[in-house]
Amino acid sequence: MKIIIQRVKQAHVEVDRQIIGQIGQGYLLLVGFDRDDHIELLQPMLDKVLKINLFPDESGRFGFSVKDISGSLLIVSQFTLSANIKKGKKPSFSHAMEPVKAEEFYENFVQLAKSSGVPVATGSFGASMQVSLQNDGPVTIPMDSRELFPSLYPSTK
Repeated sequence: MKIIIQRVKQAHVEVDRQIIGQIGQGYLLLVGFDRDDHIELLQPMLDKVLKINLFPDESGRFGFSVKDISGSLLIVSQFTLSANIKKGKKPSFSHAMEPVKAEEFYENFVQLAKSSGVPVATGSFGASMQVSLQNDGPVTIPMDSRELFPSLYPSTK
């Protein structure tokens, strides 16, 4: 599972020129799933997102989490996070989770986020979306569940 966190002052997502999700201050999360990801990764990845301090304290250092500042999440599915560009001129998506299962994972992740008490807006899984944001900082942090939680993968136990 991969997540790109972007700290934003505001962000929104459009489908067919209609805004379907928008937030003020918080995180835009681009979320993608690989074939070997499993459902038990969703909660620890969400916990990491909610606990990481990316908002500045009074000294300008990363001192506050999205929860601490009463921020919001805009969660957008992005299968291209599974792209492999090692060979040729076109990316390969052979590591991406198949769409039906990925949508299930995405919906579960969104529900977990909503149950956390943080306001959540979303994109539309599988849709062609236009995402607009005002990146704050800019602060952009990549997260990879294989690096953060290697013990949760069968081959690394």
